[in-house]
Amino acid sequence: MAETMTREQRTVLTIAVLASFVSFLDGTVVNVALPAIAGELGGGLSTQQWVVDAYLVTLGAFILVAGSLSDVFGRVVVLRVGLIGFGITSVAIAAAPTAEFLIVARAVQGIAGALLVPSSLALITSTFRGPAQARAIGIWTGATTVAIIAGPLIGGIFVDTLSWRLAFLVNVVPIAVTMWLLVRLGHRDHRRPGARVDIVGAVLCAVGLGGVVFALIEQPNLGWASPVIWLPGLIGAAAFIGFIVRQRLARDPMMPLDLFRARNFWAGNLATVFVYAALSLNGFVVSVYLQQGAGLSATLAGLASLPSTLLMILLSSRMGALAGRYGPRLFMTLGPVLMALGSLLLLSVRDDFDYWTQVLPGIVVFGLGLTVTVSPLTAAVLGAIETERSGIASAVNNAVSRVAGLLAIAAVSAVVGGSLDLDGFHRAAIVTAALMLLGAAASFVGIRNHLSRTD
Repeated sequence: MAETMTREQRTVLTIAVLASFVSFLDGTVVNVALPAIAGELGGGLSTQQWVVDAYLVTLGAFILVAGSLSDVFGRVVVLRVGLIGFGITSVAIAAAPTAEFLIVARAVQGIAGALLVPSSLALITSTFRGPAQARAIGIWTGATTVAIIAGPLIGGIFVDTLSWRLAFLVNVVPIAVTMWLLVRLGHRDHRRPGARVDIVGAVLCAVGLGGVVFALIEQPNLGWASPVIWLPGLIGAAAFIGFIVRQRLARDPMMPLDLFRARNFWAGNLATVFVYAALSLNGFVVSVYLQQGAGLSATLAGLASLPSTLLMILLSSRMGALAGRYGPRLFMTLGPVLMALGSLLLLSVRDDFDYWTQVLPGIVVFGLGLTVTVSPLTAAVLGAIETERSGIASAVNNAVSRVAGLLAIAAVSAVVGGSLDLDGFHRAAIVTAALMLLGAAASFVGIRNHLSRTD
């Protein structure tokens, strides 16, 4: 079907893939670099969590704002601003003199990253129709998921051969190519008359996520009884409740609650919560443990995920097409079950570590489940909403996935028991499997095949 694409469609798909690739890659390239960052700039497990979550807090909070900004200023304009901001903050991170500076730069980078994904996916859904749209979403999802999985490998190579700092500059080339393609596209930008940005909602969302994440990450150091922990947590929870109330009352909400009236939209986002929380927990724990616990180099730790990457490259587009033909329910149920099985296979990891017998089988099964899941999940969520609202629908789904990952990383200390040793690694594998099974259950119970957009 790809050969029937017009020149404009091919260009739009390439732009969407490259722009989103940058955001997803930088979200995971950091995982394998965490031990090297902590070694040079100082800090323990909580610092490593903050390096990841500073990016995810602002990304999760402002990705919804980005959907509104796309409606107000146009998708291409927002995409350009996001690419420029992402490039500048990448340079700042590479030059970070302290852990605190790096964490702040990562937070700012999350804002830039939030501008990229919704506009990219909205370009696809407004350019493609019917089965071609399902295939295009499959290609986009496969490419961006490859970025998520390949990030640790790319980061590992840079850490071992050059520097962890240069790993954050790897996105300079795709940013430049995407900017050039945007000029070539000459796409007429789409703006929604009367659209507004909900600034109050954005502030409530950011404070809500930031407060809860701060409490979760720092709790092992100070305990829940400390006002430094429970007060930010309480403020964060209250702000997030205020955010939900605001979305119900605002004239132009960032997250229109009426979207959740569509069955496949709410069910798909519920599955997203469990699946992406598990993905983030698994990615963080495996990358760090293989280096600090099993003693692998950063490159070898990154290579551990290569089988999953290859499966995504080979099969993701096909899975998107099959889901378009047969419906997403089977794929969204079977995929997480396979990932749960892959996680449980990691319980075979022992002190006498052997990658080929203890890790590889789980990685392969996990990767197969991931390939089966992601394209149908994206297609189900976006297919439930009318095309003209695809920008905000994609923003909500991406925000849900990032917030799920954010909270999973924040809870790492509680999951592993305060220390990422072998016992902690096993506990994380069990929790990952449990989350995946919840995602499978949400899909089986909630998802329906071939619903109209009004159902």
